[in-house]
Amino acid sequence: MNIKFIGKKLFVLDTNVLMHDPASIFRFQEHNIFIPMVVLEELDHAKKGLSDVSRNVRQVSRFLDELIRDVDQQRINEGLPLSRIGNNLSNEENAQGRLFFQTHQLSHLLPPDLPGQIADNSILSIVLALSKEFPDVQVILVSKDINMRIKAAALQINAEDYHNDQTIDDIDLLYSGTLQLEDDFWEQHGSGMESWLENGQTYYRIHSPIVKDWFPNQYLYLNQESGFEALVKSCEGETAVLQLLQDFRSKSHSVWGVSAKNREQNFALNVLLDPNIDFVTLLGSAGTGKTLLALAAGLSLTLEQKLYQEIIMTRETMPVGEDIGFLPGTEEEKMVPWMGALMDNLEVLGSRSGVSDWEQNASHNILMNRVKIRSLNFMRGRTFLNRYLIIDEAQNLTPKQLKTLITRAGPGTKIICIGNLAQIDTPYLTATSSGLTYVVDRFKHWENSAHITLRRGERSRLADFASDNL
Repeated sequence: MNIKFIGKKLFVLDTNVLMHDPASIFRFQEHNIFIPMVVLEELDHAKKGLSDVSRNVRQVSRFLDELIRDVDQQRINEGLPLSRIGNNLSNEENAQGRLFFQTHQLSHLLPPDLPGQIADNSILSIVLALSKEFPDVQVILVSKDINMRIKAAALQINAEDYHNDQTIDDIDLLYSGTLQLEDDFWEQHGSGMESWLENGQTYYRIHSPIVKDWFPNQYLYLNQESGFEALVKSCEGETAVLQLLQDFRSKSHSVWGVSAKNREQNFALNVLLDPNIDFVTLLGSAGTGKTLLALAAGLSLTLEQKLYQEIIMTRETMPVGEDIGFLPGTEEEKMVPWMGALMDNLEVLGSRSGVSDWEQNASHNILMNRVKIRSLNFMRGRTFLNRYLIIDEAQNLTPKQLKTLITRAGPGTKIICIGNLAQIDTPYLTATSSGLTYVVDRFKHWENSAHITLRRGERSRLADFASDNL
C-alpha cells in the first residue's frame, strides 16, 4: 500500500461511524481514510433490513461502489481520491484526501486477553500494524464506541470520537431564543427610537450596533418592573423592528384555559399563536409545560380560529427500558401507549369544573376527532396541508429524520418540535449531535421560525426538585 501525502493524517474508520453517517468518508477534509476489511464484512452483515442503520449501510456501499468503479488494482493500492465524487455532494467540497482499503494482511500482536478474531480487536490490531508500517504518518482510530476508544487508549493508540456530526462544540453554546437587555437600554437607545400601532400591535424601530447580534423572532426582555417583553420581527444591519408581546398570564387572556406562568411560557404562547411563524422549537426540562402549551395553542388555532384542519402528533418510539414487544391494533392504536403525554394534557385541557361526566366525555371525543396520532415510520412521501404538526421527544431524532419530517409540510402547515436534550435515548446520539439541536441552530436566522428554551418547571415542587438534584 502506497500512502501519499505523508504530512497528512490517516483516519481508520470503525464500522459504527459509517453506520451513523454514510457521508463520513467525505468529512475529513484533506486527510486520508483507511477502511479495514473486517469493517466491510460488518457492513455486509448489516445491509439487510428497513432500519435507518441498514439504509445508511446501503448508502455507504453505494458511495464505495461509485469510488471504486472502473479503477484498476494499482490505483486502489495507491488510494482512491475522495474528490472524485465528494465534490458532487452538498457540503462535502473539502474532501481532498484519499480512501485506502486493506489489500493485504496487516497484523500486530495484541495482549493475550484481546484475541484478534473479535471484530473490534482486529481493527485495533490493524491500527497498530499501520502505525508500525508507516511511522511518519499519524494514524488515528475514529469510533463512536466508547469501550473501543478505552481499549485503544490502553494500547496507546490515538483514538477519537466522530465529531463531524455535532452541530456545536458545547451544548451550553446553543441558541436559547432569549436575550436580556441592559437596564439602561431605553436611556441608550430611546432617543432615536420610532414607535407606532398597527392592527392593535405596538411596534418599535431601533437603530443601534447591538442589533447585529440579534436574530429574527428572538425574545427580548428587561428584568425590571416595567415588564418590557418584545419580539424581534426583523433585523437588518443596525436596524431592528420590535413587536410588543401580548400578555397571556391573566385568566382573561388564557389560551384554551391555559395561562402562562412565567416569562418564557408567555413568549412561547405568542409565537405558537402567530400564524406567520411556521416553525417553532421548544426546549426544556420535564415539567416546563412544552406539550401543554403546544396543544393549547393548537386547539385554539384549530377549533376556535379554524386556521388548521387538525392537529397531528407524532414522536420517535424509543423505549426507556426493555421493549414490551409488538402492540396490537391500527397505526393510531399502536401509537397510543407512546402518547401518554398527549392524553394527560388533553385530559387537563378538556376538564372543566362543574360539568357532568357525560359532558366531559363528549368534549374529550370532540377534541380527539381533531387530534390525530401518527407514526414516524409512515411519514416519507406524505404532504400535510393546513395541519398543526407536533413532533414530541424530538431530541431522539437524527438530523436526517427531522429533515424528512419538516419537509412534509405543505402550504398552511405549522410544525412544533418539542424536546429535552437531557433525555436522549437513541444510541450514538448526544445533545450536540441531536436533530433537535441541529434544527435550532439552522433555523435561528429564518424570519418564519422561533425558538425558546423553557427553564422554569411548573409541574410540581417534587418534579422541580428531582430535575435539579437527580
